[in-house]
Amino acid sequence: MGDSAIMITFGNEIKYDTHKKIKAFMDSLENDPFVGLIECVPAFINLTIFYDPLVVYNLYKKRNKTESMSPYKVVSSIIKKRLQQIDSNQELIHRTVSIPVCYGGEFGPDLEYVARHNNLTTDEVIYIHSNGEYLAYMIGFAPGFPFLGGLSEKIATPRRPSPRTAIPAGSVGIAGAQTGVYPISTPGGWQLIGATPMKLFLPNDNPPSLLQAGDIVTFSPISQDEYNETVLKGEGQ
Repeated sequence: MGDSAIMITFGNEIKYDTHKKIKAFMDSLENDPFVGLIECVPAFINLTIFYDPLVVYNLYKKRNKTESMSPYKVVSSIIKKRLQQIDSNQELIHRTVSIPVCYGGEFGPDLEYVARHNNLTTDEVIYIHSNGEYLAYMIGFAPGFPFLGGLSEKIATPRRPSPRTAIPAGSVGIAGAQTGVYPISTPGGWQLIGATPMKLFLPNDNPPSLLQAGDIVTFSPISQDEYNETVLKGEGQ
């Protein structure tokens, strides 16, 4: 990771217990940051900690004029001590975000394929997808893109064999045992089952991403008229 970041791996499986450890440690660092900390970026099984090596080095030299230690070793020492203080058994407090989705039609060109792949009707796919609760394990791939775990095996579907060159912003898709929402227009290979009028990424907002790692996401079906009305009113902002 170079001299300005450290990656900590918390396990080798994508599961809730691993996420709890990552989130607990990230929260502890953000609530009580060490001098020089820039940001923490969570992923499925690891947490990357970015820091300013010059700030760390200068502070260390002020406090330890007779010793020499690289910024990497200083931060590593801090992290090791902090890890021993974390209670990963503590229950996390999740924010819940409800996202309206217009399923099928022009918004969900792959809905029928997902239904056929799983021997279901399109209505059954919509019912199953919109009645789940999904944990945002990480934000990545594209700005604000949530990787959501918790998809029912009943509607799990592999990615498309060849990706589309452009997917409209707001598209809701399925890839394997995950679901997600494209916050911006980008190439992608997920199976598209619907779209939301809600804006998931606004670069001028703070934070720019609507969703954060650790959020619980639910989906609620809306009609195309409701979708269009929301867009016209600008309520998806």
